[in-house]
Amino acid sequence: MHSPTSNHLDNKLLASLPRSQFSLLIPHLTVATLAQGTVVFETGDEVDQVYFPHNGMFSLLAVMRDGKAIETATVGREGVVGAMAGLGLYNSLVRVVVQLPLTVSKIAAPQFRKAVAASEAIRDIGIHYNEVLLTQARITAACNALHPVEARFCRWLLQSADRAGSDTITLTQELLAEMLGVRRTSVTEVAGKMQHEGVITYSRGVIKIVDRGGLERLSCECYQTLIDHSATLT
Repeated sequence: MHSPTSNHLDNKLLASLPRSQFSLLIPHLTVATLAQGTVVFETGDEVDQVYFPHNGMFSLLAVMRDGKAIETATVGREGVVGAMAGLGLYNSLVRVVVQLPLTVSKIAAPQFRKAVAASEAIRDIGIHYNEVLLTQARITAACNALHPVEARFCRWLLQSADRAGSDTITLTQELLAEMLGVRRTSVTEVAGKMQHEGVITYSRGVIKIVDRGGLERLSCECYQTLIDHSATLT
């Protein structure tokens, strides 16, 4: 049984489609929930499903040969994961993990390819959002190379809160350390410092933003840059 159309429209890309084009997808869309930590694709995996989040957040990670990984982009309800399968990219170039629990609309990649072939509008949302992801990856790479971990920590929390639609985020130190490409001890130190600054509280894996303005001031420029670029490209 397929889920109500209204659920699918929680995703901004699906909501942006003309009704006539969205109707090509409706019969093949189903709603699923994905738990935090779920890996939907490893690097090299066949992209067999396309995911349109309603809430929560996917993290896209570049994985090194020694197994170390670092986040290059995030996807929430504004975007899609796996859409380039509609244009022939059948294997994932990154690891895709559920960073914040998700509800998604999903569609099998072969069905999505058929819809892309029949609809310029559906094809375009995949192409345009891929540009958003590429821009995210470029800005994140520069941020990781040039900005101190404290500023990157603040930028990441702000991004995550935006995706979650909440100022309270449940996240382990291990996951956050991997996202930022730092040691767990560094996360402990930075979280403690930010708590001392009065911008967050942090206890047992739960981070609560208590002063968003202060967190934005402590973040690097990349948070606003990402917002500006996303607004331009979508």
